[in-house]
Amino acid sequence: MSVLGIDIGGSGIKGAPVDLVAGDLAADRYRLETPQPATVRGVVDTVGLVARQFADAGGATAGDRGAGIDAIGITFPGVVVDGVTRTAANVDKGWLDAPAADLFAEAVGRPVTVVNDADAAGIAEMRFGAGRGRRGTTIMLTFGTGIGSALFLDGRLVPNTELGHLELHGVDAELRASDRARDVEDLSWPQWAHRVQRYLQHVEMLFQPGLIIIGGGVSKKADRFLPHIELRTPVVPAVLKNNAGIIGAALAAAEAASERS
Repeated sequence: MSVLGIDIGGSGIKGAPVDLVAGDLAADRYRLETPQPATVRGVVDTVGLVARQFADAGGATAGDRGAGIDAIGITFPGVVVDGVTRTAANVDKGWLDAPAADLFAEAVGRPVTVVNDADAAGIAEMRFGAGRGRRGTTIMLTFGTGIGSALFLDGRLVPNTELGHLELHGVDAELRASDRARDVEDLSWPQWAHRVQRYLQHVEMLFQPGLIIIGGGVSKKADRFLPHIELRTPVVPAVLKNNAGIIGAALAAAEAASERS
């Protein structure tokens, strides 16, 4: 099965075919800038352009939208229920209650599976990365424009948790502890780590997880902040780093395709 994963981020929309056995990209990823503002039409059109870069994967005829790809998975930075985007905290408000799966399917020329971006990253990490083989409660947290979360119990996803919106100091935690907050406020890594520590302690108190996985772009720089964080719960960086969303989207699409067949 040839499966394409596409990851919608705050700054870039990137995609690649995925090797579902190895848990890695099967070709170099292709990336375009996320439209600013990230309107529904702009994002949908950009996703279509990314998908068309791989239209002839698997030897199919180029030019046929989506040809050669058996399934396509797409991440979205918000709650996704039955292909409809229910929240739009860090994207254009036009995404509220948008029929995302239908819109993307029209753009790429075939059915798609749409999944929350942190859930996708978590799915990949639980299958191929830091959470592989873990039992009990595992939480993946992605630090970027906001804070995304994915909650797993014995390896099974509890979808659409929004732990970045837990209240800390009277505001959403992601307004103080996201990577964007670090950048906007020009925080040093130790200063930012202090905020992340307070947030992680709150998550730990509420869920008592056996493992916390840190994902998003900051996972590549874990040595700069993780040494400043002390929790009872083990805290580890994501293994798949920025490719986790693409891989997880592809895994979700392959599972959905299997259920349809």
